[in-house]
Amino acid sequence: MVLQYTERQREYIHLAKEFGDRYLKPNLIKKYDRKGDCPIEAFKPAIDMGLHMLEIPREYGGAGLSYEDSALVFEKLAEYDAGYALTLITSFVALRCVMISGTQEQAQEFADILKPGRFAAFTLSEADAGSDSGSVRATAVRKGDEYILNGDKAFATNGGVADVFIGIFRTSDNGNHGLSAFMIPRNTPGIWVGKHEDKMGLRLSNTVPIAFRNVHIPIKNLIGKEGKGINIALNSLNLSRAFVSTLTVGIMQRALDEAGKYAVKREQFNTPIVKFESVQNMLADMATSVEAARLMVNNTMKLMDKGSLVRKEGAMTKLFVTDIAQKVTSDAVQIFGGYGYTRAYPVEKLMRDVKGFQILEGTNEIQRMTIAREVERDYE
Repeated sequence: MVLQYTERQREYIHLAKEFGDRYLKPNLIKKYDRKGDCPIEAFKPAIDMGLHMLEIPREYGGAGLSYEDSALVFEKLAEYDAGYALTLITSFVALRCVMISGTQEQAQEFADILKPGRFAAFTLSEADAGSDSGSVRATAVRKGDEYILNGDKAFATNGGVADVFIGIFRTSDNGNHGLSAFMIPRNTPGIWVGKHEDKMGLRLSNTVPIAFRNVHIPIKNLIGKEGKGINIALNSLNLSRAFVSTLTVGIMQRALDEAGKYAVKREQFNTPIVKFESVQNMLADMATSVEAARLMVNNTMKLMDKGSLVRKEGAMTKLFVTDIAQKVTSDAVQIFGGYGYTRAYPVEKLMRDVKGFQILEGTNEIQRMTIAREVERDYE
């Protein structure tokens, strides 16, 4: 049942652990969590190590790691702080739109923007268009050799620290079929970034509203064809859901580790609480859930490396892993008892962080709808 790693994969995990031990110390993460900010200087060590280029193909100047291998790195980083890891992988959400549907020139331009140590953001959601992407109102109107963008985007992860956006805008009134995807440099006039959201969890990850006011971009920045934006977005999000899941596995592993160490040391009735059957049952369920989730994520990553867009598998993975993680982190808090409900220990933070992943990249209610549609097709 336990996932077997290659020697190279063990080396990647070890390097990620060394990085976390050195740069993501508990007191520092606690400070960032309390402040609820995303200080760009905190990511300089990650950039120096090239973590922001792991998934970018070598021909464009990146490391070209497989999905499977890069997932192992980010799972380990998420054990230290999932918001930190999320900031790094969010650039790849935007990247996948370009790699799957864009041109080689667009892919090279995108990679060149990130290479010096910059970030990217993906913008689809709006105040009235979350799960219902067909309600997107932000528009892109073609005029000569340009598109003019107008509208407001909400909950843009990395929006306040990104140097390039991949945005979904309406080019016609044809519902989902009227949406198109664009690459938008941050320094284009008319872009306004709002205040960082004061979130419950994942507080080291930057989340902002973005306003576009008469933003002019050249036609060459259209990704794919007009009207294909929602397909481009969904293809990228299908892959990204597996990465949301791998960060969640990192949180689960941390919750298990914290709870296990505490249960061995904590005594009640002159007995370590790890000897109590109720605690043993929780730890057993937690350990089983972590391994099951890790195996499921790894299988999905292998499918992605073979070229699958994992529409059903990505949704299944996110649904199962993030839902079971909510129980794992809740049980960790329970094992700590009253202390778990305080900020003296990290398990309350882990529980807060996990909740975000049941919402990000499409809520789990939407994942169930996606899975049901795919299952229906299996029997038609």
